[in-house]
Parts: sequence; C-alpha cells; structure tokens
Amino acid sequence: MNKSLRKPGIALAAATLMISFLFSGAAMAVAPIKVKLSGGQEVPPVKSSAKGSGKIAVSDDKSVSGTVKTSKMKGTAAHIHQGAKGENGPPIITLTTSSPGKWTVPSGAKLTDEQYQSLKDGKLYINVHSDAHKGGEIRAQLKLKP
Repeated sequence: MNKSLRKPGIALAAATLMISFLFSGAAMAVAPIKVKLSGGQEVPPVKSSAKGSGKIAVSDDKSVSGTVKTSKMKGTAAHIHQGAKGENGPPIITLTTSSPGKWTVPSGAKLTDEQYQSLKDGKLYINVHSDAHKGGEIRAQLKLKP
C-alpha cells in the first residue's frame, strides 16, 4: 500500500480535491470528433485530390478546440458551418492558419445554444476553401458519437 494513503489527512485532501474539481463547473471535453475531409462531401461535390483530417472537440461549456491538416491543396480559408449533410450553411467559426495546410480553431471559440443543438443533430460541418473552389474544396460533417 502506498505510504501516503495510510495517512488519513493526505487521503482526505486528495479526495476533496478530486470532488471539488468534478463539481467546480470546469469544462469537461467531449471525446474529440475525428474528421476526414474530401471534395465528394462538398455541396455540390467537388472533384479534387485534396484531402484533410483532424479532430474537433466541444466541451460541455460549448467551447470548441481542434485542428485540421490538409494536403494536395492551397487553402485560403476554413470554417465550421451550420448546415446538415447535403446542405450549405453560414460559417459560425473561422479557423486560423499558422502554417500552410494547418487550420486551428481560435482560442475562445464557443457555440451558442442553438449551434450546440445543431451539433447534436449532426448539422455542423467543417470545410476548407481554395481559389479554385471558393465555396469550399473539401468538407466533413461533424458527428458526435452516440
């Protein structure tokens, strides 16, 4: 047995710390949503050899984080949009780029209650735009695991 656990004061302090963290309202991350972007998912579909992959996480406080990496394209912009599969919708979060082909959700990005419900309903997507395809060259729907 660990010697520190034999001392009631240390064990009690550790338990108190764990409980206070759990109930402190700290944002708990939902499992990251893995995305694979392709031109075939765009609306209308785009013939492109470009592709992308990444992870987007949404915490229970609706804060958003994550990155997407693209290849075989020169992206000009990337967004998370509100829209169901097969539909285009307005951008709600603009991603930033620090190096070619790497897009990041900016710090402090958050979904509204309506946007969070859209995420739960499978009605958010991420796409990357290019000069050749200004409306979007590659796309992936954001889907929470059941």
